[in-house]
Amino acid sequence: MSTQQLNGILAMSAQNPFPINAGPQAIRAWVEIAASHLPPADKVSIERVSCGPSEGDLLQPSGGDRSRLIIFYHGGCFFFGSARTHRVLASHLARAAGCAVLIPDYRLAPEHPGPAAHEDALGVYQWALRQGYAANRIALSGDSAGGNLAVSTALRAKTAGLPLPAALALMSPWVDFVGEGASHREVTDDPIISEEILELGLKAYINGIDLRSALVTPLYSDLAGLPPTLVHVGSWERLGDDSVTLVQRLSAAGVDAQLKIFAGMCHTWQMYAPILEDGMASLEECAAFIKAHQV
Repeated sequence: MSTQQLNGILAMSAQNPFPINAGPQAIRAWVEIAASHLPPADKVSIERVSCGPSEGDLLQPSGGDRSRLIIFYHGGCFFFGSARTHRVLASHLARAAGCAVLIPDYRLAPEHPGPAAHEDALGVYQWALRQGYAANRIALSGDSAGGNLAVSTALRAKTAGLPLPAALALMSPWVDFVGEGASHREVTDDPIISEEILELGLKAYINGIDLRSALVTPLYSDLAGLPPTLVHVGSWERLGDDSVTLVQRLSAAGVDAQLKIFAGMCHTWQMYAPILEDGMASLEECAAFIKAHQV
């Protein structure tokens, strides 16, 4: 059923294709409009807050546990996306997890090249600790570039001697900037992520930084000691092997890391959760994983 639902969604989306040759502002506006058509979860309040180096949206489900927090870093190749574009996804994650979800609007490239987003991501985590959230009641999550930021934030926290979050829940994280994974070459019909989009993101954000540097990717770092991690990825993704390789390296480092591949799903299919069964299933499973570790 989900494959049929996804095909219908993609057919509708194809009528308004991604404006690959537009400038950053036009692309951001297009994404905002494209993400505005689905409803957020019921009984989830949205409050604009200052969260250290950034502002963001704090989504709180009615009756939720206010001692727990999920920081969700939005995707968008580091140059588009926002709290608004990921409001639907995050609201359903908040409902399912029964706790607040914070979506920070970290700085975007090319106005703010790397490692600005990574610095902001850590700053938001530090802000949450200063607000009185216990580290074992905080989880980090994110999709695509946001998945990169979630893992990188945990690594930076470890390096800084900060208490680590309880868990990581990642959705199709973009961590292989070199394109070493076979899926970067073999998945030629990815309906969401083209080579051109990845190149735009790298050109805007990397800004001369080594593609393997810990400043911008966690893939080549010492991953030992990171919290339990769940990674969801679709089988129909150019970035599919980013998730596979990341989980392999986490496991080799002794981290409790789990990978689930959703058959027939495309990059960050969770964005369509209200009208895609596997989208909602992924969010429910991520929420259950997070709740199990926020103790």
